[in-house]
Amino acid sequence: MRYRRAFLHGGSFFFTLVMERRHPVFASAGAVDVLRGAFRSVLSAHPFEIDAMVVLPDHLHCIWTLPSGDADFATRWRLVKTWFTKHCDPVLRLAPNCARAARNEQALWQHRYWEHMLRDETDFARHVEYIHFNPVKHGLVSSAMDWPYSSFRQYVEAGVYPPDWGRGTIDIEGVGRE
Repeated sequence: MRYRRAFLHGGSFFFTLVMERRHPVFASAGAVDVLRGAFRSVLSAHPFEIDAMVVLPDHLHCIWTLPSGDADFATRWRLVKTWFTKHCDPVLRLAPNCARAARNEQALWQHRYWEHMLRDETDFARHVEYIHFNPVKHGLVSSAMDWPYSSFRQYVEAGVYPPDWGRGTIDIEGVGRE
């Protein structure tokens, strides 16, 4: 069976990207800043909206909405990953396994990523909640507001969530993949 990605011009997509062997590449503020630089670089040449995002030590989740007439998230992710890899501290890179070494590849990101085309407003909202609750789910903080690498504060400032949302547990059935 061959995996086929969903491409929808102007669509909104939920993504999960994981670091090679779950290495905690984004454990430092400096690495997260380099990731921000990668996004700025790609956004300047290939615009899209980042609707929600969280960066955890070993993976990230985000929702993008592509411009109408454009379905090419794959190129954008390739460019983000390449830019980050070229500009991050070399100490973050793991020693490549034999297969990667034979292809002269870095060992930083897992090859594949998970994407889900968001079907409607309810699907979108559930995935935004999943993103913002993820640091709590992983035991990194006790409240979504406490995690610094998340779009949650922007949602609070916009009045979407109260500041104490995501304290404790919430039920977001069937959302996300890690």
